[in-house]
Amino acid sequence: MIISLVKLILGAAFILIGADLLTSGATHIARRFKVSELLIGLTVVALGTSLPELTVSLLSALEGKAEMAVGNVIGSNIFNTLVILGATALICPVRVSKQIIAKDIPWSILAGLILLIVASGHYINGDVNNVITRQSGLLMLCLFFVFIYYTILVAKAEKTEDEEDSIPIAPLWKSLLFIAIGICGLVFGGDAFVDGASQLAFLMGLSESFVGITIVAAGTSLPELATSVVAAMKHKSGMAIGNAIGSNIFNIFLILGISSSITPLSMGNITIADLLVQLLCCLIVWFFARTSYTLSRIEGALLLLMYGGYLTYLLIPVL
Repeated sequence: MIISLVKLILGAAFILIGADLLTSGATHIARRFKVSELLIGLTVVALGTSLPELTVSLLSALEGKAEMAVGNVIGSNIFNTLVILGATALICPVRVSKQIIAKDIPWSILAGLILLIVASGHYINGDVNNVITRQSGLLMLCLFFVFIYYTILVAKAEKTEDEEDSIPIAPLWKSLLFIAIGICGLVFGGDAFVDGASQLAFLMGLSESFVGITIVAAGTSLPELATSVVAAMKHKSGMAIGNAIGSNIFNIFLILGISSSITPLSMGNITIADLLVQLLCCLIVWFFARTSYTLSRIEGALLLLMYGGYLTYLLIPVL
């Protein structure tokens, strides 16, 4: 038990450090080649905060732990929406721009709907094995590239002037070194994290899907949580909703797209209720945001209470 916990904690630490170094290196390189700050935020930073989920889900899929790969993504998206946005709104009410309401959140809802459809073959077609197929993975990857292309077009259309970099650009060799160390940290940390989580599930008699959708999901969502809380404390809480919503889209289209393209992913003990909760979370945030273009402290508290209710629902069969 102790060894499994040590692996879990060390793995999470290496993942977080690796994601931070990789994102930092990539950002400095992007600035060196005059890529706009807006595009960096929409692509490099969004991908950087999703790297832990990508590493864990990909390694889980390759090691035959499909339930953990899928549970990690679904659990991370629910955690991002309910816990991260809820906690951020409690610290400082989140001002939501019209662009996020009209463009970004609908993309997140679409991603959740696509996942619900491709992961519900057992319910729709009566398939014996309920899996996310390679064809579905390729479809999600195509939608990911459409989303990136659309995001770049929107960013270019709304760019009014070049922004001056207030942060010095690191030397190229240092940026490349950060990227190399970051990748090593992600691979090593991801392997230790998946191994520790699997051993913990076995020792506690829990399913891999349960561990993936709770412990692993919360662990891999730490970059998003840290980014959003720090932003809220600096009274820049508007960044939080874009961070969480953008990561949700990356998690489904990119992470599950890559993982299921490599090997079909069995849903295992993950039910249609989990998929519906994920989709419902996005719809609730969209509804809250549309009321006054703000996520209030009361709404943040409600989101946190919803997550508590969801955890209770998951724990009842276990206890």
